[in-house]
Amino acid sequence: MDKLIAMELVERLFAAFPDAKPELDADGAFECLVATVLAAQCTDARVNTVMPGLLAKWPDAAGLAVADVSALEEVIRPCGLFKSKAANLIAAARRMVEVYGGQVPGTLAELRTLPGVGNKTSNVVYANAFGGDAIAVDTHVFRVSNRTGLAPGKTPDAVEAGLREALPREVWSRAHLAILLHGRRVCRARAPSCVGCGIADLCGWSEKLIKTD
Repeated sequence: MDKLIAMELVERLFAAFPDAKPELDADGAFECLVATVLAAQCTDARVNTVMPGLLAKWPDAAGLAVADVSALEEVIRPCGLFKSKAANLIAAARRMVEVYGGQVPGTLAELRTLPGVGNKTSNVVYANAFGGDAIAVDTHVFRVSNRTGLAPGKTPDAVEAGLREALPREVWSRAHLAILLHGRRVCRARAPSCVGCGIADLCGWSEKLIKTD
């Protein structure tokens, strides 16, 4: 997609979602990291119900680093994939204690050295906890970017690269949130609301439910 059209599309999404913000309830980098790990293949709403119980037992990296894995598994079970998530969270906490003084590291490269923290998670934490410029590609951002033609790609990494190329760095983090919300609320996987969609005339999806001149 042409960069001018891409920016027009994103500007309309900014207007549609002027108060776009993360829907995970997290205060500070540690909570953001833990919640983002738990959110893999799980809804933000469910993670938000689990986090208070987790933080009551393990409020920081030092506590989580020595957590009993079975106890942690039981607390986070509602989030799914609880065995791998528990193992990764404890291992990440240990690395934070051993290497980063018990703190969440503040660069993308350092974040990606933590067990269980891949490209998407590191981008979310870097943007939301540290105010960095990053684009995290989840299922919603992936779908909207491909459907509209904003940044088509066969993999999340390819879509991320396309978005980084199409949009100026200073809007990356804000664009991620706006595109995500558009995917959740309007351009849904099974029932997209093309009628009334504010970017329908810019959308290149051949199957959209309305036609524009």
